[in-house]
Amino acid sequence: MDIKITAKNIKLTPAIREFINTRVSKVENFFDNIVSAQVLISVEKKINQRAEIILHTGAKTTINASAVESNLYKAIDAAAVKAEAQAKKIKNKAKARKISKKSVKTLEMEPFAEVMLPQTDVKFSVIKQVEVSPMNPEDAAYEMERLGYSFWMFLDESSKQINLIFKRLDGTYGLIKPIKKK
Repeated sequence: MDIKITAKNIKLTPAIREFINTRVSKVENFFDNIVSAQVLISVEKKINQRAEIILHTGAKTTINASAVESNLYKAIDAAAVKAEAQAKKIKNKAKARKISKKSVKTLEMEPFAEVMLPQTDVKFSVIKQVEVSPMNPEDAAYEMERLGYSFWMFLDESSKQINLIFKRLDGTYGLIKPIKKK
């Protein structure tokens, strides 16, 4: 694991660096997908020693832990304990998901016709009217990202039709264009 250490208002000694490397490396015992780590140590008002640990995993998960103590080593240790607790929690959730997926696979399948009952009443909890602007798909993707939405409806400026752009789980975009039914 690559560990980047940043010190603010304090001199980073080899002893501190070694303690950080040892303490942060122990988190890997609980969570083996850690790609890199950032550790920020600082002194605030000559009394408080602050340690912040940020761990980046291969699963796009980030673990953040920070602690403020009167002693720098205590702050680093406390932040590492918090990071370990978060790593254990993430690992246990992943195990629980795997177990639940297996249990779903082993269930007997009911006949499809019995499961799919016709719905008579459709109830909407929210109905929104959206003003669509003419734009190209690239502008629509930018607007969707800027506003923090997972999808965006827009009027395609070339075809003059309503289109829908959405963010896929793999980080790419999808575009839904209407066509006439034959």
